[in-house]
Amino acid sequence: MSKQKRIVHADTPEGKLAREAILEAIEHQLRDNDPPETALTLARLLKNGESKENAMRLIATAVTVELFEALRGNGSFNKTRYIENLLRLPELPFEESDEI
Repeated sequence: MSKQKRIVHADTPEGKLAREAILEAIEHQLRDNDPPETALTLARLLKNGESKENAMRLIATAVTVELFEALRGNGSFNKTRYIENLLRLPELPFEESDEI
């Protein structure tokens, strides 16, 4: 019997839990200054007119790329790619290619 893939939507309890976990991970990065590029990206986005809420959402896209890649079986958290994606924001990590 094959497993059916299920999409978790943001407005479901599971989606809200996932969003909270990702935002908590970002808060930890900011608190620990690890990597420092997270705080630098937040400051840059705020300076460029993004609201804090939207800036955090943008940073969350970079975190989500790493989660997706790990779940897809492409290894663990790739800090180099994560930092590169942070530095490109507000351009989204997946706007450049079809590969996430």
